Amino acid sequence: MNQKKLRSIVFYLHRYIGFFVGLLLIVVGLTGSLLVFEQDFDHFMISQQYGHITPQQVQLSPESVVNTIEAKYPARGDFHLFRIYLPDTPSSPYVGQLSSTDVQRKEVFLNPYTGKIIGERITDKTLIGLTLNLHYSLMAGQTGTAIVGIAAFLMCVLSITGLVLWPGWRKLIAGFKIKFDAHPKRVNFDIHKVAGIITVVFLFFTGFTGFCWNFYDLTEPIIYAVTFTSKPSEPVSKPIPSKSTLKLTEQLKIADAALPGAATKSIYFPSKPEEALRINMKLPQESSYDANSNVYLDQYSGKVLRVDNALKMLVGDRFLNFFVPLHYGTFGGLPTRILYVFVGLAPLILFVTGLVMWWYRYRAKRSISDRVIELSQKL
Repeated sequence: MNQKKLRSIVFYLHRYIGFFVGLLLIVVGLTGSLLVFEQDFDHFMISQQYGHITPQQVQLSPESVVNTIEAKYPARGDFHLFRIYLPDTPSSPYVGQLSSTDVQRKEVFLNPYTGKIIGERITDKTLIGLTLNLHYSLMAGQTGTAIVGIAAFLMCVLSITGLVLWPGWRKLIAGFKIKFDAHPKRVNFDIHKVAGIITVVFLFFTGFTGFCWNFYDLTEPIIYAVTFTSKPSEPVSKPIPSKSTLKLTEQLKIADAALPGAATKSIYFPSKPEEALRINMKLPQESSYDANSNVYLDQYSGKVLRVDNALKMLVGDRFLNFFVPLHYGTFGGLPTRILYVFVGLAPLILFVTGLVMWWYRYRAKRSISDRVIELSQKL
C-alpha cells in the first residue's frame, strides 16, 4: 500500500468518525469545560446557599460530626453515611455523604465549630451533579456510560489521525498560521488545523482517561498488566464477637502515626462487617490536586492493614492516580485548568470547521458533476 493511498484511508477515517461522534463530543466537551472548576464553583454555591462560616479557634472532631449525622440519619433509615470530607479551609464545612437503597446520594453540610447542620441536598439534582451526569453518561445510566466511553475512545482515534493529516509537518511555521485575509474556505481550514494541533495532546489524554474510567472493569486489569504491577489486595477487617468498632478518634491517631505528616482529607466508612476503614490523606510533597495516599485500618482492632503512600506507589498505581490531573488539567495548577476550559471547546470548533470543509468539497464535486452533465447534454 503506497503512502498516498494510506493517507487517503486516514483522511476518510478522520472525516467519518468526526461526523459520527462530533455532536456527542461537543456535549462532552462543553460539560467538561464547566467541570474543570467544579470544586471551586461548588464551594461558592454552598457558601451562597447555606451561608458563610466564620472561622473560630477550635474545630469539632470528625467523630463528633459523624455522631451528629448518624443521629439524624440512623442506620435503619433509608440513607446511611459512607464518607465524610473534612474542611479544606477554616471557612469550609464538614461534608457528609450518604447513599440510599435507590442509589440516590445526599450531602449534609455541618458547621465545623458548632456542629450544626447548615444544609443538605440530593447530589445528583445539583447543577454540578446534573452536569457531571450529562458529561459521563448522557443521563442515560449504564448505556449512556458505555456510549460516552466509546466516543472517548474514538476521540483518541481522531486525535491520532488528525496528527497524521496535519499539514504543518511539511512547513512547521505555516502549520500554526491562520490567514485571516484569505478566502473564507482557507480561513476555515486554517482554524481547523491550528485548533487541532494546539489541543491534540490534551484531547487524546482526556479521551483516553475518559474511556478508561467508563470501562474501568476492563481497563484496570490491562493497565496493571502492561505496567507489570500487581493490583493491591483488598484489606479485610476481622470481626470480633461482642466487640463494637474502634472509636473514630483512635482510628485517626493510628492513621496519623502510620503516615506521619499527612493531612486527613476524607474518611470512607465500611458498609459491611468485613470491610476496612479507609482514611484518605495527603502528604505535603504531593503535587496532585487530589489526595492519593490512604491508610486502611481494621475497623474493630485498629490494626493497620495497608498504607498507600502516594510517593512510593508502584508504576500501575501511579499511572491510575494521574488520571484525574490529566482529565481535569490540574497537573499545572491554574494555567492548565484555564487551558482545559478551551480544550473542552475544541470539539465544537473542530466539528463546525470540519463540517464547513466537507461542504466546500461537496459543493465543488456537485459543480463538477453539473458541468459534466451539461456538457454531455450539449453533445
